[in-house]
Amino acid sequence: MPPPNDHASPLLSICKQDDSSDKYFDLSNGKLSVKGFPLLSEVPSNVTFAPLFPSICETSDAPPALLQRVQALSHRGGFLGFHKEAPSDRLMNSLGKFTGREFVSIFRFKTWWSTMWVGNSGSDLQMETQWVLLNVPEIRSYVIIIPVIDGSFRSALHPGTDGHVMICAESGSTKVTASSFDAIAYVHVSENPYNIMKEAYSALRVHLNTFKLLEEKAAPSLVDKFGWCTWDAFYLTVEPAGVCHGLNDFVEGGVSPRFIIIDDGWQSINIDGENPCEDAKNLVLGGTQMTARLYRLDECEKFRKYRGGSMLGPHPPSFDPSKPKMLISKAIELEHAVKDRDKAIEYGVADLDAFESKIQKLKQELDDTFGGEEKSVSTGSSGSCSCKADRYGMKAFTGDLRTKFKCLDDIYVWHALCGAWGGVRPGATHLNSKIVPCKLSDGLDGTMDDLAVVKIIEGGVGLVHPDQAGDFYDSMHSYLADVGVTGVKVDVIHSLEYVSEEYGGRVELAKTYYRGLSDSLSKNFKGSGLISSMQQCNDFFFLGTKQISMGRVGDDFWFQDPNGDPMGVYWLQGVHMIHCAYNSLWIGQIIQPDWDMFQSDHLCAKFHAGSRAICGGPVYVSDSVGWS
Repeated sequence: MPPPNDHASPLLSICKQDDSSDKYFDLSNGKLSVKGFPLLSEVPSNVTFAPLFPSICETSDAPPALLQRVQALSHRGGFLGFHKEAPSDRLMNSLGKFTGREFVSIFRFKTWWSTMWVGNSGSDLQMETQWVLLNVPEIRSYVIIIPVIDGSFRSALHPGTDGHVMICAESGSTKVTASSFDAIAYVHVSENPYNIMKEAYSALRVHLNTFKLLEEKAAPSLVDKFGWCTWDAFYLTVEPAGVCHGLNDFVEGGVSPRFIIIDDGWQSINIDGENPCEDAKNLVLGGTQMTARLYRLDECEKFRKYRGGSMLGPHPPSFDPSKPKMLISKAIELEHAVKDRDKAIEYGVADLDAFESKIQKLKQELDDTFGGEEKSVSTGSSGSCSCKADRYGMKAFTGDLRTKFKCLDDIYVWHALCGAWGGVRPGATHLNSKIVPCKLSDGLDGTMDDLAVVKIIEGGVGLVHPDQAGDFYDSMHSYLADVGVTGVKVDVIHSLEYVSEEYGGRVELAKTYYRGLSDSLSKNFKGSGLISSMQQCNDFFFLGTKQISMGRVGDDFWFQDPNGDPMGVYWLQGVHMIHCAYNSLWIGQIIQPDWDMFQSDHLCAKFHAGSRAICGGPVYVSDSVGWS
């Protein structure tokens, strides 16, 4: 009882149990029932069910209104757990079975990306399912099952035999084991399939207290603006003159971008075995940089050489808009030649001279196409890397962009969660990093082949020690903020699960890294200047979104099929919309969905434009220079 004239704690008031509320779920006699109707049968005896109510009475930083909302609906949900005799770092257990019941689900088809799947049996589920929504027409309702975080373990649903739904709990480290889980999956019932997402993820937000809902956070300022991303225009060949000419194309076309994302290609990276103090040379396509590592935390030489004012004078550096297209075309030709050689090796061809000769010829042609391009951005300066005055480098460049393009509000740049695709080069910076071999979980072994995964496994990750995660991000971001960058696109996010063996497992490693990233975001980019990408897994959303408020909800925009299907220019666009629409159902509860860029000259450009207009996120394109 509170002292006289002292109000009772709002949290205590909220957590006062309402015994009049009927509990919707019951687990007994091997059946999980909802309002008396069986949902799962043959539930093993080691599976438990506990109501939501007790967990929401624990300490939570959720706003009172959110706590009250969750409490009012707490009778609609509860937690499934299971208990084994022997501890392990990876445990699989049935939650029961269902057949003849329609469902829609979200599963990871690659490490980074998730999409929709449907079926009518537990055996129809895909591996690495993030949630499953069951149709329960008997009560005109829907039930969602969401695998969650429990202690140092994360979980996912997998298909079982004979209709069984399997849950996999894994720590990501053989040194972190457990045998018992009280809340490894959450179940919730609602009459509306849209409301159920808000209700269920609100309950989990209060229960876990490790993430925040979108309604609690401010979205980045670019969310309602039009912008340009450099990726499809340049790939890794992005450089100052091309960026400036590209923005000018938009202005002359009557549409001034309010933000720009300078995508992959601006960082100081090199590859093991090459000169540790020089940038990797003549990289073009995504994939060629995926074993490279950061060797310094500022911009690469082609941006460091930029001389302030060179774009503002009467004779700015020339730029040939056909050059990126020629480089990309030649690089694709080289890529195909390498694939042809690799296929020949796979088929046992002994004489590879013709393949190697063609590859070397194409490499030389690519080098010749690059020519002296980098000199054009310095307008006669020496390009010395020791130039630190404000009139050189990224600071001078962003200043000139804002002077020339008055409508430009935000300048974002790309980086991987671990720095570059291959992390940070050991010994190259003040940071303590080491190359950590990558290991895929059994669940990921069942997903689609992915060049990014192949390359990262090939090179390992130069992982900055978790104790320095905060220093790592602040070192990068404070520099970027000082030179005029207002935000970052953080990519390759779910690589941490590959390298967690020696660092307490994937949950604990993720907590440390996401804490450092969030602190830096708050300090350097006004708390919201970040787009998350390649992150569509429950680890990230449950552990990394206390501060982060926007992120991608689909795979990359592919203007054509990278595997050569000529109809891919059409069907891949529909697939992209499926990814984005269904992922927005759940991801949109936690962060602002970003449906990615597209190209305004694409055959399906109107289809993309219409979807972006209704998606609620930013609208941005990746048009080539000379087109817009």
